[in-house]
Amino acid sequence: MDTDPLETFAAWWAEEQVPLVLATATLAGEPSARAVVLEDFDHRGFVFWTSAESRSGRELAANPLAALVFLWERRRQFRVEGRVERVSDEENEAHWAKREGKREIAAFRQDEPIDDRAALEELVRRTPETPPRPKFWVGYRVVPDAIETWIAHGDFVHDRFRYARERDGWRCTRLQP
Repeated sequence: MDTDPLETFAAWWAEEQVPLVLATATLAGEPSARAVVLEDFDHRGFVFWTSAESRSGRELAANPLAALVFLWERRRQFRVEGRVERVSDEENEAHWAKREGKREIAAFRQDEPIDDRAALEELVRRTPETPPRPKFWVGYRVVPDAIETWIAHGDFVHDRFRYARERDGWRCTRLQP
C-alpha cells in the first residue's frame, strides 16, 4: 500500500493503459457515464479532452464534479472522485498540435444528430487536414479529492483502500471488501 495513491496509479498505468469511464451528473443529479481517453496525469490530476458543447461538457459546466473508474481485467480497480477544472489555453493548444490525424474528428459536434454514415464521411472529407482548434475542444482535469484502490484476490478477500486528500498528502483507510 503506497502512501500516495498517484504513485500506485502511475505504476499500474505503466504496466497497462486501460480504458477510462467518466461519470458526470446534471445539477438535478441525473447521472451519465461514458468512456474517454486519459491523455495525461500528474500530481494535479487526470486530464481528458472533449467538446465543451457535448453532453459531458454541458454537465461539467453546470456541475463541475466527476468520478473516474479504471478497471484492469477484474484484477484491479482505481476510482477517482473530485472537482473538475478546465486546462489552460496553452495546454489545449499543445494537445491539439499533437493530435495528428485526429484533429478533424475532434472538430465534430459531439452528440449532435447526423443523417447517416455517408453524411458523416462527407463531413470528414470536407474538413481540412489541419483545422484550427475549435474553441469548444477543451481539456478537463479531474482534481482528486478521494481515491479508492481495489485489488482482487481469488478468495474474495480483496484489498480495498480509500484515500482522502488532506492538506499535506493523503489519509488512507482500509475498507472491507
